[in-house]
Amino acid sequence: MVSSSSSYFLLFAAIFALSSWQAMASDPSPLQDLCVADNSSRVLVNGFVCKDPKVVTAEDFFLAAKLDMPRDTKISKVGSNVTLINVMKLPGLNTLGISLARIDYAPLGENPPHTHPRATEILTVLEGTLYVGFVTSNTDNKLFSKVLNKGDVFVFPQGLIHFQFNPNPYKPAIAIAALSSQNPGAITIANAVFGSKPMISDDVLAKGFQVEKKTVDWLQAQFWADNHN
Repeated sequence: MVSSSSSYFLLFAAIFALSSWQAMASDPSPLQDLCVADNSSRVLVNGFVCKDPKVVTAEDFFLAAKLDMPRDTKISKVGSNVTLINVMKLPGLNTLGISLARIDYAPLGENPPHTHPRATEILTVLEGTLYVGFVTSNTDNKLFSKVLNKGDVFVFPQGLIHFQFNPNPYKPAIAIAALSSQNPGAITIANAVFGSKPMISDDVLAKGFQVEKKTVDWLQAQFWADNHN
């Protein structure tokens, strides 16, 4: 017969295992071979409803994304262009926990400090040179940075602020990134803080950044464009 102390221990262990799984999980694991997103469904779930497997075709797993073609970086104030292939563009990604992005950088262009709330990112440089890095959470706020050349790889942990910058004033750069979510999300720090709708009170931001309110007002008056497409 199992003692009461053993029962409590087993119960605690089971609860801990379940809570740890929830804490470590990113996208839900698939429970079948495929679950192609049904973008026409009006049912609201965490992710997308599965399309009827009987009507799934190879086209649901294919996208003529033309990722071999250079993107226009002149339309972005920060000199970069992010082409993200996520579940909204490729329905076959639903429940598979992965997405892909091509990033083009103009000379001296950057993908400014941002986070992916739902994904870890692994990036490889295809052309050019990039200065990249991420910052750990409070209270250390430690910067891990590296200069990457063609063929180099770098990892940005989930949720941490990170960036990529092309230090070459004459040549562009190209990178490909894989992300551990079908819909990783992106929060560009400057856009979120100074370009929110409605605006965050300048009293709050002046206090938080320890600057004068007129500096905050000037920053909020800028046009905070998105470099994703």
